[in-house]
Amino acid sequence: MTELGLPKEIQACLFDLDGVITKTAVVHAAAWKRTFDDFLRRRDGDGFRPFDDSADYDEYVDGRPRADGVRTFLAARGIELPEGKPDDPPDRATVHGLGNRKNDLLLELIHRDGVEAYDGTLRYVEAVRDTGLRTAVVSSSANCRDILRTIGAESLFDVRIDGVVAAERKLPGKPRPDTFLAAARDLGVVAEEAAVFEDALAGMDAGRSGHFGYVVGVDRVGQGDALRAHGADIVVRDLAELGERA
Repeated sequence: MTELGLPKEIQACLFDLDGVITKTAVVHAAAWKRTFDDFLRRRDGDGFRPFDDSADYDEYVDGRPRADGVRTFLAARGIELPEGKPDDPPDRATVHGLGNRKNDLLLELIHRDGVEAYDGTLRYVEAVRDTGLRTAVVSSSANCRDILRTIGAESLFDVRIDGVVAAERKLPGKPRPDTFLAAARDLGVVAEEAAVFEDALAGMDAGRSGHFGYVVGVDRVGQGDALRAHGADIVVRDLAELGERA
């Protein structure tokens, strides 16, 4: 292992955004909960079963593209909605309408409370770049670029594959590995030469199915066993630990 705690064949590092680089996973969970609880309350009345912003979030929406998260959670509740159109208004009972409602709430929370970065991650990314390894950010978020600019970290990544780029290239999102594979290609490496850094179970699945050289699970919420079960080669609470374990 190198001083970065990575296998020696690793030439590039691919980082998820929410929960790995930024402290926005909890904000996403809150926005999803408000979105789904409002919808379920209107549909089922006050006796509705609320969205669990821990278990339901981890299992059905974390790391997935927005519309996929809507579909996956509703399917778990036996609910089908029309797809609608990507520009559906946020009060429309369609897959895209609910997704747009969630995004509106997310942006409202971000604008109100701001965005914080994980300092340990930023220091680790800088150390990675100092050793000559290339870096990419891989996120399902369509707001990825704006968030990176907010925390002053856009220049730390050679490649950005986010929700906007994935839509342009018609790349399926996590748990499929396509966005990570696209980032590796853009960096000029094969999957076996790239390390994936993820906190979401869907991201672990993507790392495993893409046959990446190393998959790092970042455990912010006490789900280390689940991260390992979904394919993590190592689980850390913060990326600062990796150098310590080298």
